[in-house]
Amino acid sequence: MATIVRVNMETKEITQADAGMYNSYGSRGFIARFMTDEVDPTCEPLGINNKFIICTGILGGTAVSSSGRLSVGGKSPLTNGIKEASSGGTAANDLARHGIRAIIFERLPAPDDKGTYVLIVSEEGIRLEVMNELLHMGARNTIKALRQKFGEKAGIICNGPAGEYLMRGAGVVCAAPKGEMRFAARGGMGAVMGSKQVKAVVVIPAVSSKVEYFDKAVFTEAAKEYHQMLIAAMPTIKKTNQLYGTSGMFKIVNELGLCPTRNFTLGAFDKFMEIGGEKMVELIQARGGDGKTGQSCMNGCMIKCTSTFPDENGKAVCSTVQYEHLSLLGSNLCLGSLDSIARLNDKVNDLGLDAIETGAALGVAAEAGAAEFGNEESFMRLLNEIEAATPLGRVIGNGVKTTGEVFGITNLPMSKGQAFPGYDPRALKGNGVTFAMTSQGGDHTTGNLYGARATMPPLACEGQGDLSRKTQLQMAALENLGFCIFARGYLFKKPELFTKFAYGICGDKMTVEEFWEQGHETARLEYRINEKAGISPAQDKVPEYMYRIPLPPTNSVFDLSDEEMQKGRLN
Repeated sequence: MATIVRVNMETKEITQADAGMYNSYGSRGFIARFMTDEVDPTCEPLGINNKFIICTGILGGTAVSSSGRLSVGGKSPLTNGIKEASSGGTAANDLARHGIRAIIFERLPAPDDKGTYVLIVSEEGIRLEVMNELLHMGARNTIKALRQKFGEKAGIICNGPAGEYLMRGAGVVCAAPKGEMRFAARGGMGAVMGSKQVKAVVVIPAVSSKVEYFDKAVFTEAAKEYHQMLIAAMPTIKKTNQLYGTSGMFKIVNELGLCPTRNFTLGAFDKFMEIGGEKMVELIQARGGDGKTGQSCMNGCMIKCTSTFPDENGKAVCSTVQYEHLSLLGSNLCLGSLDSIARLNDKVNDLGLDAIETGAALGVAAEAGAAEFGNEESFMRLLNEIEAATPLGRVIGNGVKTTGEVFGITNLPMSKGQAFPGYDPRALKGNGVTFAMTSQGGDHTTGNLYGARATMPPLACEGQGDLSRKTQLQMAALENLGFCIFARGYLFKKPELFTKFAYGICGDKMTVEEFWEQGHETARLEYRINEKAGISPAQDKVPEYMYRIPLPPTNSVFDLSDEEMQKGRLN
């Protein structure tokens, strides 16, 4: 049975216990269940009673491709409700191979405790160290310093300066195999981590894995079948995922007129050919050097959807530049240069910020005149303000809601206080249902309907609620196992594999319908937490301005009926 580690940041006591009733829960499901049992929904997100949760999926530590994502969670300082955010990187598998399902950081250090803490997990034990030399260090150098000290293969989960400054737009950084930065970005979890004065968690790989199987034969059979599906699809995977990652979406999103442009006032960007996936691959291949496509964010992943973007001299600038970066830090800011986007993205990453939240906040700031659309330097200046933790920097670093309130901008692309990702719901109406109804706020993974555009017209006013609901359920169940969203296209074709995986690890014998019900259970728990936290059903909506202001070039508004919206509710 997996174990749960508790770290009391007030007393510095570290305890371990069997997961018990939580053994069948992973990732988002674990966070929902644990928060329900132990966290007062009315607590202050950055206060003593909130908890910062790091956990793996049920399949963490196994050799199953794309199943080693790490989840972080707690009460969000951005939405004031429950939040789970997930990331690639190596740390989740490393933790699971130590037999650890979750690490729970509890309480707060004493007011006079100015320590910057690092938790080290190794076969010799688990300990806290004060490493004040890391205070306010950028995420890149933090990873570098910790791997120099603890080994180049150490799994690293860390905070950037933005999280240490308790900025609500901060995410949590996870190191990929070669030290690249990956993000559990959404919901301000970096600020929760910062409130505990935890700079990093270091996981030194175990010599031998402690992952336990209830029925390894069943598990192995399911893994083999799944991997055979990936092998059969490899020609397509190489042409799409490994070449472009999500950047290949940009051209299509732009053509559909739903690409955030100029602070979500337009749905298409006239310079889209200069910043799309095709152009990015062209530059990576032409510049050579450190530039590379088809990289893995976790060991053993067969999909390999990430890349490294180089400068004109072939030196790495940023890894990775994905669709959300191209849209929120590109078209949304009217930047028609991949070099500009990559430089901003790298700066955002090093500060430990959520690129979606920050890109939306920068767009609002530009709308208010604090930056100039199309001018990289003006946006970099604002990021430097964040780095210096100036009053202006703190405003932007706290996300789109705070930025709008301070600058007097009322048309804000967000739900429940969290910025929309790169899909304007006026032109992808099913995503409007998801953004409004999910407990997670404006989120790009909880029920994204972009992939359903062939069967569900993006501008249709009927059927969106049911489809959103179905997709939300599926994603909640998928995330319990720790799978990447890129795995869903293959696994959803044979959902019985989910039940075999769950049985092989935990001994949970269930039907496919019961497996989907696990996702529903997660959603119900999240809804109840949010309701107790004061998030009423009245907040389950998209911004009012999107109902009345058309979005060029489709000139569509968000016009789904209340009845259609309610079909997307999971409580």
